[in-house]
Amino acid sequence: MNLQIYTDGGSKGNPGPSSIGILIKSPDGEIQRYREDIGIATNNVAEYTAVIRAYDLIKKLDRDITGISFYSDSQLIVRQLSGMYKVKNPAMKSLVNQVKERELALGIPVTYTSVPREENSIADGLVNGVI
Repeated sequence: MNLQIYTDGGSKGNPGPSSIGILIKSPDGEIQRYREDIGIATNNVAEYTAVIRAYDLIKKLDRDITGISFYSDSQLIVRQLSGMYKVKNPAMKSLVNQVKERELALGIPVTYTSVPREENSIADGLVNGVI
């Protein structure tokens, strides 16, 4: 089964109070929604934290997952995770490493795709419902 995962992170103040939103969709239509207040952070930290937390949620699913497609309205995050952009900031490198460790541990194909904000409205709504 291939999962579609929509992630978003947001910060009021950048840095400021931050939260994340995650929408997990499976081919059979099952949907899991998750949101969390992550404290004071930047917008980019929130975006990465959403992806990390999504991987943690996936591990808890009792499913035969054969692939994952991540969708985010953050072009920066998508391009960094896809290897199109280098990550220079040490704090961001640490977050990228956490994502990549989880990705490798699953051992299945994973893609990261940038989508317009309108196509990520549920995850965005989860973020805005928290902060």
